[in-house]
Formats: sequence, C-alpha cells, structure tokens
Amino acid sequence: MSKIINERYEVLQSIGTGGMADVFLCFDLVLKRDVALKRLRGDLSDDPVALLRFQREANAASGLHHPNIVEVYDVGDDQGQPYIVMEFVKGITAKELVHRRGALEKYEALSIMKQLVSAVKCAHEAGIVHRDIKPQNILVKDDGTVKIADFGIALANDALQLTKVDSVMGSVHYLAPECVRGDGATIQSDIYAMGIVFFELITGALPYRGETSVEVAMKHLKDPMPSVLKYNSEIPHSFANIITKACQKNKIYRYRLAQDMFEDLSTSLDPQRIHEALWLPNIIDDEETKMITALNGIDDEDIDDDVIKEPWSRKKKIQVSIATVLIAAIVVTLGIIFWPKPPAPYYLEDLVGVHIDDARAQLAEHNIYINDSLSYDYSEEFDKGYIIATRPVSGTQIEPGSQIRVTVSQGRLFEIPDFAGKTRAQVQEILANYPNITIQTRTVSDSTVEPGIIVGQEGLSVGQMINPSQKYILTLLISSEPEIIMQDFRGKPIEEAQKTLEDLGIVVKLNRLSMAGMSEERVNSLQFGVVIDQNPFAGSYYVQLENSSVTLSFYDVADKPTFNTNSNDNSDDTDNTN
Repeated sequence: MSKIINERYEVLQSIGTGGMADVFLCFDLVLKRDVALKRLRGDLSDDPVALLRFQREANAASGLHHPNIVEVYDVGDDQGQPYIVMEFVKGITAKELVHRRGALEKYEALSIMKQLVSAVKCAHEAGIVHRDIKPQNILVKDDGTVKIADFGIALANDALQLTKVDSVMGSVHYLAPECVRGDGATIQSDIYAMGIVFFELITGALPYRGETSVEVAMKHLKDPMPSVLKYNSEIPHSFANIITKACQKNKIYRYRLAQDMFEDLSTSLDPQRIHEALWLPNIIDDEETKMITALNGIDDEDIDDDVIKEPWSRKKKIQVSIATVLIAAIVVTLGIIFWPKPPAPYYLEDLVGVHIDDARAQLAEHNIYINDSLSYDYSEEFDKGYIIATRPVSGTQIEPGSQIRVTVSQGRLFEIPDFAGKTRAQVQEILANYPNITIQTRTVSDSTVEPGIIVGQEGLSVGQMINPSQKYILTLLISSEPEIIMQDFRGKPIEEAQKTLEDLGIVVKLNRLSMAGMSEERVNSLQFGVVIDQNPFAGSYYVQLENSSVTLSFYDVADKPTFNTNSNDNSDDTDNTN
C-alpha cells in the first residue's frame, strides 16, 4: 500500500484486520483530521462476491446518519483495491470493556444499550438489517458515547442475497435461532443479538459456550436462555425481562421492533420496575384436535329397498371391478419398487467448522470431491485444519462427480491480551510464537508502580484480533524510576517544597542550617522556614535511584539563638551618666 492514497490520505499505521478487509489509521491531508481507512484485502480483489459485499457495506453505512453510527466520509480505489474512509473513533470496543472490567455497572450498561438500540432502530427504519451485532462492533469512547460499526454483512430489505449462506452469517455467540436454521435474517434477528449483548454487559459472560461453533449454535437453537439473575440477584427485574423478551427462541414472542425495545429500556430503572414480576411469553397452543361426530338425519327408512334387493349379478360385477383395480395397483407398486431410480439430488451440506479430512470423507459418500487447490486464511473461531468457507455455498445442488473449493483455517486469529502489570520478559514469553510482532518499549515515570513493570501499551490494543502472518509493532509503556528537571525551590516554604518533591516520588532530606557565631543583627536578617539552598541545584536532571536524595537547607526558627540585651542597656546608662 502506498504511503499516501489518492494524494489525500496519509497512512500512519495498521489498526486492525478482518476476514475481508484491513483497517488503517490515516491522516486526511485536506480536512486535517484522523480517519479510519478500510481496504478490501488484495486476495479478494477479484472475488465478485467479496467486492459486492464491500460495496454493500459502503452503501449501507453511507446512507445512515445517526450520532451512534460510525460515519462514512468517502469511498475510492487504491491500485485496484476498493476502500472506505470512515470516522476514526478513539476508544475501545464493548468487548474490551467487559474483558477489562467484567460485568458493567447497571447505569453504564443501560447507557450503552440505549445508544446501541437507537442506532439499530435508525438502520431498521432505513430498511437495513445489520446481521453482525456483537460487542466487537460496538465502539465506546472515553466520554461514554457509543458508535456501532461494521456493516460488512448488513442486508437491505430489497437487496439480493449474495449466497444462501448469507442467512447464517454473523458471529455464532450472538446468532438468532432462525439464522442457525438457515432462515433469512430479519429485524428480530438483530433484536436477539442485542439481547445477548445486554446479557454480556451486565453479567460479564456469554449465555452459551461450547467447544465448537456448531455446539454454541445448537445451544442457541435448543437450550433455554439462562437467567441473568443467576449471575447476580441484584440485577433489576426489568433488565432480566428485556433480555428474556429479546432472546425468545420463537421470534413471534420477541420485540417486534427496535423501537419497542428502546421504549422498554427507557423506563427500566423506574422505581416501580426494579422488582417487577418476571416476564414469560403467552404461549399460543396449536389448535386442538377435534372429533367429528357421526352424521345425523339419515334414517334407515331413507335407504332405497331396491338397493338392498340388488341382484347378485350386479354384485359380482362390482367384485370383478375391485379385483381388477387391486391387480393393477399391485403391478404399479412392483414397478415402482423394482424400476431403476434416478439418483436423488445432492445439496451441499454446511461444512463450515468441519475438519478438512472429515469433510472429504462425508463428500465422498455422495461422489463429491474437494479440489486439491485449497485456500488458507486465519479465523476468529476455528482452529487450524477446519473449513471456514466453501464455494459453492451450502444448500447448492451439486452433480455427482463434481468438485468444490474450500478455504481452510491456518489457525485462530490472536487476541491481544492486557500486558499491564507484567514485565517485558513475560511479554516476550507470551509472544514467543508470534515473531511478526515487534516489541518496542518506552519508559514513563510512575511513582505508584515498581520500576520495570508495564503500565500500558500502544499500537495493539487489548482484545484486538490480529492475523499472526502480518507484521505489527507493539509499544510497551514501562514504569521507570522517577526523573525530573529540578526546579528552583529557594525562597519557598520548606513544607511546600518537601511535599512537591515527595509527591513526585523523590526522596527528600532536610538540612537545618546552624546560626552559631552569627551576630544578633545577622540572625535578625535571616528568613526562617524557607529553602535557603538545595542540592542538586535548579535546572539539573535528577533520577531517583535507590540511594539518592534531594537536600533542602533552611533555617529553623526553633534554633534561633537568644542575645543578652540587659548588658547593652547598662552600658548605655553608664555612658549617659558620664
């Protein structure tokens, strides 16, 4: 990638990567501001489906204007690779927030949810279903403002489904049951995902966990939703009810619109709702089976006697006809059983999350094969050797003897941990298997932390998912011994000077100057309780080492000598007498 794109966007650093695109922090040379530039990965530039999805994201996000949706500024092309220029949000994801702090306080969780639901409501009213709502796509600024991002798999109501698998795209931990079944995503699928996000914010945990994505998806489909009150009985009942209603398995019992959920959130901390009755859906039973009573109104006398007295010859004819029909039926049945059947059509099963070896065995049973030219990529969810995509997609009818192409996981994307409190040596050990991460250090003065301990990190933020095959720079902020440029304390009160230095972590020694041998006139001219001299002197560079200190010298009024004034008075009287 060129350092300056289209003579406008100066690339500063890589700040993220995903399955389809890389994201860079850039500086807009025209409008003089930082922006985020999202560029389609080079290996997908010739993929028409990826191009269309990328274009769809640009169209979806650029058409939405809401204070809680990341704003799109520009779209363009860099050496054949399309890009989107977006608002750069300084903050962390909601996922990182929960990772650092665990369950959020109820007012903070509610604030995030109201902003999120408001943004999603705006998208729904514009006819757009997000389809990938998760804490990783929710950015939280330092002032608490929420921004929802990544409309990469969003779908407009009138948009063409790119592939059948689109209906089950999205992160499995937030996937609605109907999407697990392969039904199309709807407004209520987004509502389900927001319910799961609310669950995670106020409990610090996910409702369903499993060894594989398939296991998690099946729990969304079949397992009852755990109550947040089991995690913390102090959670308001209104919160529990909102999550229960948003996360119903059957979407007919969920909120119909995001507006309904927003209104419920807006009153959730009203005093009368804190301990409200727990909500349960009013299940609609199927129509019960009805017995059909015997037909009334037909009397035996209404039957024609001629029918009863029907001649034998007519009965015989009926019997012969019945026999003929039975024989014909038997012949047809035998023909159906023994006539060679055409092979049943085969529809490609969902192989995402299946190991490549198992997939080959499954397909071989249907005379279908995997092309030897495999594609590889890193995955957020699947370990090395597991399929993360197929072409064609699942549900496509395939002729026997055909081949399909698959993309196989090279391994999981690496989630950057929080290195605060560790040493550089410990970080090097953690990152030993990630040679593409270059570690740099910068010392910062912090008197509250032991020297050599990491107090922060730059370049790679906590919780960021990175591709281990790409190069990154991680800067560790390491606590050092306190260091200052010595200011001039002379003339300042000794207590004030001492406190200023000690607050900076500097060791201070006080030196009480002697007044022995001074005349009364000299003593009376002294300043008491202020700094007279200091070592080191003002302007010098000082580092607080184990055995070093700053010396402040002063005259203490308690040491002031007394002078005999009576002898002086007597001598004056003598002189006057003479």
